[in-house]
Amino acid sequence: MTARILVVDDIPANVRLLEVRLLAEYFEVLTATNGPDAIETCENGKVDVVLLDVMMPDMDGFEVCRRLKSDPATSHIPVVMITALDQVSDRVRGLEAGADDFLTKPVNDLQLMTRVKSLVRLKSLTDELRLRASTTRNIGIEELLSRSFASEDTTPKVLLIDERKSSFDRIQKMLRGSADVDLAMDPHAGFFQAAELPYECVLISTAFTDFDPLRLCSQLRSLDRTRFLPIILLAEQGDEARIIRGLELGINDYLMRPIDQHELTARLRTQVRRKRYNDHLRASVTQTIEMAVTDGLTGLHNRRYLDSHLQTLFERAVARRRPLSVMITDLDRFKSINDTHGHDGGDEVLREFARRLRKNVRGIDLACRFGGEEFVVVMPDTDGTVAEKVAERIRAEIAQLPFAVGQDGKTIEVTVSVGVSSVLKGVDTVAALMKRADLALYEAKSGGRNRVVAKAA
Repeated sequence: MTARILVVDDIPANVRLLEVRLLAEYFEVLTATNGPDAIETCENGKVDVVLLDVMMPDMDGFEVCRRLKSDPATSHIPVVMITALDQVSDRVRGLEAGADDFLTKPVNDLQLMTRVKSLVRLKSLTDELRLRASTTRNIGIEELLSRSFASEDTTPKVLLIDERKSSFDRIQKMLRGSADVDLAMDPHAGFFQAAELPYECVLISTAFTDFDPLRLCSQLRSLDRTRFLPIILLAEQGDEARIIRGLELGINDYLMRPIDQHELTARLRTQVRRKRYNDHLRASVTQTIEMAVTDGLTGLHNRRYLDSHLQTLFERAVARRRPLSVMITDLDRFKSINDTHGHDGGDEVLREFARRLRKNVRGIDLACRFGGEEFVVVMPDTDGTVAEKVAERIRAEIAQLPFAVGQDGKTIEVTVSVGVSSVLKGVDTVAALMKRADLALYEAKSGGRNRVVAKAA
């Protein structure tokens, strides 16, 4: 996981300390020593998380946070306030200013990195949603982005998965008036309960006697219906290794027992607020895309969307010096499928191919029907070696599993040829990137079909 972190503090030693810690985790670090410079950096640069000191002259951290969160152009950037102030009133003030998190000096390395990684993950999701909304030129997007989806609008419904009834009683008392809390004492039952009911956050205890709570976290992250459901781990002292592993699996946050009521309420509020923001953004994007830029047969994006969005992804990859790869796939001898089984049979094959293609790529990848039997997949943050492996996996699955055609369920063998190319260091263009992929596809076709060819240059 990599990201660009802005450290804001008027004391150079503090800046340097955080910078060293973050660089050790391979984050890119920007710095600012005052509020106005921090705001300008956020407005002009691609900042993923802001680590903001509170006690600064002229413009303190609370005011900086307020200004960032009131501007639609920067309101989606997560802000972690770092301060020597440790009173509950200070935390409340920071949260009211819009802060996403609040850490007290001296900052524990584990706490710092886990909070940053969690917020980077959420920011990445929000960025992708905002980018797709911008690509479709949704006329209502600015209004949507400027709206507040605070947890105070309606009381969130929360699920606690904990085998101890006494723990539930304490949590329920802490959150009275802030959330409606349900209890699942059995983790297996809790998994199905989380998937079936409209919860906005799941609290998972680590104190099970004979069950690994991280397995439950992994299951929730692997299921479509709960993939974006916030997870907060309620950990015991000494659980540091488990917390780190949990964050790698995709949990959003954690709390150490004994749990502080105000910290629990604040962290829950942050997770619910971000979930509601992304839910509304995702719903708007989905509706717009379905209406304007989706292929009616396969449900994938169409060429119109690809032509616009690929340029944006390309420019972002070049600006951030990140890899980006493209694959073009073509169903082999598709005309004979249409000739033998009719266009209805051909359509069935195309729909099934699109389903398998979607299953084998990530959520951030862009899968499109390019036209006819050609499909394109754009893979951000993916170099040529990895892209070629993904292409080979797709090719193998298509060749190994026959396609059902017609009412009688008759199956036919289908193969696919794939061309892969990646953004080159130095001078490159979208047109050149696509041309290389197209030439690689031609080589795969002319070389016997049912194969993957990658073009480095």
